[in-house]
Amino acid sequence: MKNILVPIGTSPNAHETLQYAVDLAAQFSSRVYVMEVFTVAGVSGSLIDISAMVEKSGKERLKEVIGKVDAKDVEIKIATYKGDLIDGLKDIDREIGIDLLVIAPRSNDIKEELYLGHTSGRMIKRTDIPTLIVPKGTKFSPYKLILTGFKSGILKRKRILNPLIEIKNKFQSEIQLLLVKTPGYTDKDLQVNTALLDISTTMTMAEHATTYLGILEHIQVVNPDLLCVFRRKRGVFMNLWEKNTIHKSEFSAKIPVLVLSVKKD
Repeated sequence: MKNILVPIGTSPNAHETLQYAVDLAAQFSSRVYVMEVFTVAGVSGSLIDISAMVEKSGKERLKEVIGKVDAKDVEIKIATYKGDLIDGLKDIDREIGIDLLVIAPRSNDIKEELYLGHTSGRMIKRTDIPTLIVPKGTKFSPYKLILTGFKSGILKRKRILNPLIEIKNKFQSEIQLLLVKTPGYTDKDLQVNTALLDISTTMTMAEHATTYLGILEHIQVVNPDLLCVFRRKRGVFMNLWEKNTIHKSEFSAKIPVLVLSVKKD
């Protein structure tokens, strides 16, 4: 895990997410890149000037956020992009190779309806970059127990699991698999990739109305340090990923969530 990218928005708690990423990076001797997330709207005649002003103020804000963080000898760099956020992420990924995105959910506030807002949701939905969603205020600690939940154990590419394998090897984590059988499941869904089985210690099968409900119940039983899920057309977030925002009534977690994209399988 060489390069970790942290998109910084307007949240006053942005430095907490960056600190978490830095603490994680220190374990892997990774570099951390930060990028400002902003949107420019205006008339075409002044758009260039406005963009330049926003970009300048964005860099100043990034420096301010970085200044609040204990770098712990981790190299922190500013990644710049112009244009659409997703295009920028893909360009940066092509240039340096992003191994992990670290983002915060929309809010921990129980009154807040959204788990992921439009921007964070787009980053997960429209890129193939592994993403770690870290609840605001969470302090980094090694992941001793990882729950990996899914409704289909089929993976066509083993490399999808690379971030999970690296984390397991670094922290000697125990990985528990949870296969949730939902209405309409097929025998094919019950086939679990050998690469998943090889890195796990146990596997449990459960039946629930939705994969999320099965995962939620199991979280309460095993109390994991990290939840790992797959984003695919037919999986945990089959319906959730069709839109950019995710409501807490549909999915939410009080622990870090590692999202691995398998949309190309």
